[in-house]
Amino acid sequence: MPLPFLTADRAFDELDDDHADGAALPHETQDRWRRPYRPGPWRVGAAAVLLLLASYLLFAAMIVAFAGALPGAGVCVAAATAVIAGALRMLRVGAWVSELGVRRIGFFSTTTLPWARVSVVRTVQQPVKWLGLPRTVQGQAVVAVPNAGDPPRPLITDHNADFLGRPEAFDMAADAVEGWVAECRN
Repeated sequence: MPLPFLTADRAFDELDDDHADGAALPHETQDRWRRPYRPGPWRVGAAAVLLLLASYLLFAAMIVAFAGALPGAGVCVAAATAVIAGALRMLRVGAWVSELGVRRIGFFSTTTLPWARVSVVRTVQQPVKWLGLPRTVQGQAVVAVPNAGDPPRPLITDHNADFLGRPEAFDMAADAVEGWVAECRN
């Protein structure tokens, strides 16, 4: 039985090979923000659970609406909308790069650092948050050091939801982010 979703991934890889020389695709804009790594299983799993919860809330809203309590159905729809928005925001969290600079997207805030203000991006050993919780453990982080003497800003860590238990994926993402710095600074 053919599995078309497996061949679709190969088609994207072949498309990347066709444009390996760095030429932009005709439909791409140069200031497009890209995540240099794929979201990890912890992040995708948590978003899937939230979307499952949202589907239950929407089903509850339908039942409440058929029962005749429209204000209650509205509350359920509003809660489902908030859960869906939270799941989508959770999937966007991480480090994004473009020709303009590096962007660190958090759940509640976004910080953009232009390449002109970045002195160096490097991988360091330091205490990092475990899955974004207040508990810290010893780990690795890719940090962007601003020119103005501000403290280094961690972009990604090996204990966040994208790389927990996947050290080789963290190494590849760290190399990709550092490669973007080398490419865009020249």
